[in-house]
Amino acid sequence: MKNQTSTLVFDQERASSFDKMFAKLAPMRGALHLSIRLVLAKLPDDARILCVGVGTGAELIYLAQQFPHWQFTALDPAAPMLNICRQKAEEAGITSRCTFHEGYLDSLPASNAFHAATCILVSHFIMQRDKRRNFFHQISARLHPNGYLVSADLAFDMSTPAYKSLLELTMRMWQYAEVPAEEIEKMTSTYGQTLAVLPPQEVESIIASSGFDLPVLFYQTLLIHAWYAKRTQ
Repeated sequence: MKNQTSTLVFDQERASSFDKMFAKLAPMRGALHLSIRLVLAKLPDDARILCVGVGTGAELIYLAQQFPHWQFTALDPAAPMLNICRQKAEEAGITSRCTFHEGYLDSLPASNAFHAATCILVSHFIMQRDKRRNFFHQISARLHPNGYLVSADLAFDMSTPAYKSLLELTMRMWQYAEVPAEEIEKMTSTYGQTLAVLPPQEVESIIASSGFDLPVLFYQTLLIHAWYAKRTQ
């Protein structure tokens, strides 16, 4: 996760409006979070969780409320997003269980191994396959043997008629969320250009070649796919 760039710049303005943009889509996000909870439910009571690209902290806050003794490291290169995550953690009364790091994986200080890592809508910002593979390898290197990766990204075969149909539904989703039409056009135009929307099997192959067992697809909504995988011993 080094020096990744995209057309989406998470400055103060975008960070401040990020949660509002997703507010009407809360049922979708809630279903993903519940599914993640089920995947990670058997971790130790004192599990250490690495949240890569934590953004405003949605999955961190949810998991911290569900598992009151887990410890979290929140990692994000965008200071405005990480500041909102920190503020939410303070409001939830969980800052004593959180470490915040502004930066990428390669600048994260060495620490004890993590029991799991979450990576929600992050790796599709990495266009080059070898850099995406290295990104997942950096995560696996920080996990316990058999530690869990939970990763969600946009994924689909863009050459198929089904993709065009789901893209239309995705645009309807953003319209329902009351995102301005010009913003919808800007976001969807990045698919396959500055956002790596690959067929799911290719994403699975990249993860599996990065120090993990073959990923298991456990969640899909429209173009978003989510997998879990265990680090190989």
